Amino acid sequence: MTTPPDPDVIIVGAGMPGATLALALAAGGLRPVLIDPLPFDVQCAPTFDGRASAISFAAFRQWRALDAAKFLEEHAQRIEEILVTDGRAPGAAARGPSPAFLRFDSGEIAERSHGEPLGYMLENRHIRAGLAQAVTEAGVEVLAPAKVDAVTVTARSAEVRLADGRTLQAPLAVGADGRGSLVRGAAGIDTFGWSYPHTAVVATVAAELDHEGVAYEHFLPSGPFAILPLPGKRASLVWTEKPARAAALKACGVEAFEAHLARRFGPFLGRATLEGPRFTYPLSLQMAERMTAPRVALVGDSGHAIHPIAGQGLNMGLKDCAALAEVLVDALRLGEDIGAPTVLARYERWRRFDNIAVAAATDAFNRLFTTDNPVVRAARGAGIAAVNRIGPARRLFMTEAGGALGDLPRLLRGEAL
Repeated sequence: MTTPPDPDVIIVGAGMPGATLALALAAGGLRPVLIDPLPFDVQCAPTFDGRASAISFAAFRQWRALDAAKFLEEHAQRIEEILVTDGRAPGAAARGPSPAFLRFDSGEIAERSHGEPLGYMLENRHIRAGLAQAVTEAGVEVLAPAKVDAVTVTARSAEVRLADGRTLQAPLAVGADGRGSLVRGAAGIDTFGWSYPHTAVVATVAAELDHEGVAYEHFLPSGPFAILPLPGKRASLVWTEKPARAAALKACGVEAFEAHLARRFGPFLGRATLEGPRFTYPLSLQMAERMTAPRVALVGDSGHAIHPIAGQGLNMGLKDCAALAEVLVDALRLGEDIGAPTVLARYERWRRFDNIAVAAATDAFNRLFTTDNPVVRAARGAGIAAVNRIGPARRLFMTEAGGALGDLPRLLRGEAL
């Protein structure tokens, strides 16, 4: 039997960022290998991850450029409008605009976005399944299930030792293995952050009426309540509550949950019925002190995990993948060592400020909208109303949320590497 050649990049973690990075590197002529303790079919099960993600139109361009979108488009719901309201009582989305009201419409930026929506809603299980198909079609080597025991580096390579005794070597190892990243720990990269006093209850519901591609974000003192459109008359709920109440909402019977939901949801989409299991996710912010170390780079939650209030977490990770792939592919073409400090420093400079800025903004946004202080409420209500009246400000927010501002990697512009 012929021994396969050593990979160019070892990616630990075959989740959504890891799989996307593998596709990008393979498209650029590098040979990646993906390692994960769970095979793809487990990650795609409905009970594995109940969340849905708002994918920016720029991030979706990357999947098109990598020929992965064909496996995702049938599961994608265009977000045509976003309706943001602020109030103290549940069900406010059903009662129409208040003075603290903000509406984003994709038509306002259609010219600069080339007709793209504000974003796309996809259930994570469908993203995972689609990327698994793309990875298989691209011929990327996947070792799963495979547990990583240790990651060590030398001056010339990164070495990853698996629990079954196998050892892999490559010029670079990438940590795409989430908040508790083994790669990050092995590289000696510390983290900072804090927990929020809230838990997100996530569920999928079927509604009587068509949501028409409108995403609703309603801010209550207990936390944001988001109603996010999915294909068909379905929606993903992100219901933020104190941990004890979140646990009760997960544990209560279906009828009790739907009764609480009707009070919070309101009747504007008709009766909403629970579809599938409920999930709870504690909320926190965690940032790596740096995105690289000798022979190591981080992408996604390994480098930054933020509050979901603006739906930017996965988009940040996908932007990491586009930037790192471009840096490595360009270095390969210049004949450079892709794991050299000078190469990794380019990636660090490109992504570090943006990641910190987004994390700080979402943290400030969360703190601003989860207080019931009357003075703060009045100020933020005035601010929301003002932004709603200023077209250029609205369009700037929409373009930023769509991932189309700043120094974009080629893949986020829809261009091949």
